[in-house]
Formats: sequence, structure tokens, C-alpha cells
Amino acid sequence: MLIGTILQAKGSNVATVRPEATVTELLDLLAENNIGAAVVSEDGSSIAGIVSERDIVRRLHDRGADVLSAPVASIMTTEVRSCPPDANVDDLRQTMTTHRIRHVPVVAEGRLVGIVSIGDVVKSAIETLETEKAYLVDYLHR
Repeated sequence: MLIGTILQAKGSNVATVRPEATVTELLDLLAENNIGAAVVSEDGSSIAGIVSERDIVRRLHDRGADVLSAPVASIMTTEVRSCPPDANVDDLRQTMTTHRIRHVPVVAEGRLVGIVSIGDVVKSAIETLETEKAYLVDYLHR
């Protein structure tokens, strides 16, 4: 299965936040959309970084409550792993597991076109296994 297939099912909407937004504004965005990460972008199509709930918690621990008024750029991860829509889901699952990454932006022709989470990737693996199981059970009962 390809990452593009996951995007077709879940949609291509990506929550983005500008680098100069405050961490409090980021928290509002995450809560409003019930998500765990946002892509940091100046224009909604390029990627400057990614920031997650985990980043916020770690910076709160390090810096205290003052981090809430800091710009998102000060806590974001700048080395962002991304993938194209034609990436293989199994390969991405391995990369996400190996590097302990929960969210991967999907990029086509240099533009942000979606995002997949480890939950999306695991869900697709489960669906594939269930489909294979159904085929095998059907085959055995013929």
C-alpha cells in the first residue's frame, strides 16, 4: 500500500502554524483540531519544521511556563523527515519505528500535500492483515 492511499481515505488537510506564533496559539490549534502535531510553515505549503505535544511538554519541563509565550520556532524540530505520496507504507512504518517519529509530512513536487501519523500507518497495516485473513478464510472454505 502507498501513503497516497492513506491520504485518499483520511484527506489531505494539514494543520500548519507560522514560526512566529506563540506556543499558546499552537496549543489552541492542537486542541481545536484534536491533533498531536502541526507542521510549521510560513505559507502552508513549505515546511520550516514540525512541532508536537511532546516538544511542548519537554520545553515546559526545561524552561517552565515562560515557554508558552515563546515563538513556535524556538521549540520546533527543524530536521523533518517527509515522504512522497508514492512511498510504501511498510517502509515508512519501519522508518517511523526506527527513528521514533509519530508524524510525517507528505510532500509532492516540493509542496506539503498531507501528513500521516503512526496511527494512520498502523491502521493501514491492520486493514491489510484483515483483508488477507478474509481471503485466506474464504479460500480455505471453498
